Amino acid sequence: MTVTYDDFAKLEIRVAKIVEVEKIPGKTRIVKGVIDLGDEKRQVIIGGAEYYPPEELVNKKVIVLANLEPRKIGGIESNAMLLAADLNDKPFWLTVNEDVPLGTKIK
Repeated sequence: MTVTYDDFAKLEIRVAKIVEVEKIPGKTRIVKGVIDLGDEKRQVIIGGAEYYPPEELVNKKVIVLANLEPRKIGGIESNAMLLAADLNDKPFWLTVNEDVPLGTKIK
């Protein structure tokens, strides 16, 4: 399946920083996090908790899909999706190496 440029342009892909992470009681594969998009902070669910301790995720710059419809995961609303390469169900978070300001749009 292919998408048009107009379809792609609808996606709000931005740089964010994970600023808070906490374990969810009874869950081993996901954690609750807060991301900073520069102009606002949002609650998100972050997968891969079995691979990454919460303290390893805090302050990590990531790439997120910011205008994804909110979704409840594990009973908690997630208001964006962190983008990752997936290898055998282990996420490798997409990021930027340079000092790119939070909220910068990916095109």
